[in-house]
Amino acid sequence: MSVRYEVSDRRAMITIDDPERRNPMSVETMSGLLDATKAAVADDDVGVIVYTGAGDRVFSAGGDLSGSFADDPVGLHRERGHLADLFRLMMRAGKPTVARVNGHALAGGFGLAVACDVTICVDDAKLGTTEVNVGLWPMMISAILVRAMPKKAALELMLTGRIIDPHEAQRLGAVSRVVAREDLDDEVDELVSALLAMSPATLMLGKDSFYGMAGLDLDTALDRLQGGLTEITLTEDAKEGVAAFLEKRDPDWTGG
Repeated sequence: MSVRYEVSDRRAMITIDDPERRNPMSVETMSGLLDATKAAVADDDVGVIVYTGAGDRVFSAGGDLSGSFADDPVGLHRERGHLADLFRLMMRAGKPTVARVNGHALAGGFGLAVACDVTICVDDAKLGTTEVNVGLWPMMISAILVRAMPKKAALELMLTGRIIDPHEAQRLGAVSRVVAREDLDDEVDELVSALLAMSPATLMLGKDSFYGMAGLDLDTALDRLQGGLTEITLTEDAKEGVAAFLEKRDPDWTGG
């Protein structure tokens, strides 16, 4: 299998596991990522989903050009759609997603990293949308990048295939945190622990509201968010959180 799925301490770790070939985003890998994410979403014991690449050099170098990715343009149309389904699920499934970017993230691999709610990247990684160099275009990941980065900056990267470093990616909004390689796991662990300490109901409804307002005009967004606030105040976790604050104790979240 090109994707490895492991659960431990309420964290689902989804790993693209083909380091000898730079963890390519083949159609099989995209299907595996989608299946693993569905499993994590359905598992009540999972609170946070982490994506990474095997090895210590590459998160994912993008499409598998030596395999089946471009062999059957029409026949594999639906299979390539698994990446779009993955992005939709990551946004809508209600559980926080974290990219543990342990190395280069290019093309579709870059899109996967940016699609996560929080993206933590080692400082020596190379990032970018390199598809144009082989006569392709970063189609589906465009929808992700323009929601994270300024449109002109995203388009310039797509037009030129220019490689950027993590610090530039962070300035553009594509990366959340840049860390030294030796600090990557500690940083990811700290973030996961912080997320697991939050109310799962609040994180779910908050994510839904955050992604749901994308593309809405101001009045429509404010109306949606006002309804979202009422939704959250009706949860058991909101009642527990307020009570714990007033009683000066730690909250006991139930997820309800």
